[in-house]
Amino acid sequence: MELGLFLSMLGFLWVAAITPGPNNMLLTSSGANFGFMRSVPLMLGIMLGMQSLLLLVAFGVGSLLLVYPTLHTALKILGSLYLLYIAWKIATSSYEKLDPTAVKVKKPVNWYQGWLLQFLNPKAWLMGLGAVASFSLSGSEYNHSIIAISIAMFLVNLVSGIIWLGFGTVIGRLLNSRRAWFTFNISMGLLTAACVLLIWH
Repeated sequence: MELGLFLSMLGFLWVAAITPGPNNMLLTSSGANFGFMRSVPLMLGIMLGMQSLLLLVAFGVGSLLLVYPTLHTALKILGSLYLLYIAWKIATSSYEKLDPTAVKVKKPVNWYQGWLLQFLNPKAWLMGLGAVASFSLSGSEYNHSIIAISIAMFLVNLVSGIIWLGFGTVIGRLLNSRRAWFTFNISMGLLTAACVLLIWH
């Protein structure tokens, strides 16, 4: 893949990865509630899910969504329900001031839940479909271009995830009262729920 095409693809994937969406809302909330290090498995699960989804799209499964619109509708419904469930869990999180020396009882979202979210996340499907449709090369160069897309997606998801996770962690350290914590979690829950509107737009 030529450098110019790779950089264009990197720009496309960066915009898709850094803009607000279900993954970034979840990472921000997890960073605020559990801190950076305890949320890294969630970030890695999201990244693994994106890579898995990319491979599915690249090798034919994604085309089923284009051929059978009812599958796309079913994906939207399942994705909406799962996002609303996550939004509820975020909004009802209990107060826990970040303290590295404190005994941790609550658990952050597991890596496999972050991985599973990608298969129900229409934004992730659109990112994968858009990257493969726009930047894959034909013929013998196809597999090499998919590897390049995979590397680019890994890089932008890693940087974007660190930024949103770090943002959430900083916010979590600033929340010193139950009221501020409650307000933050309700706000993040509502923003996550609002991502459902983006699914149906």
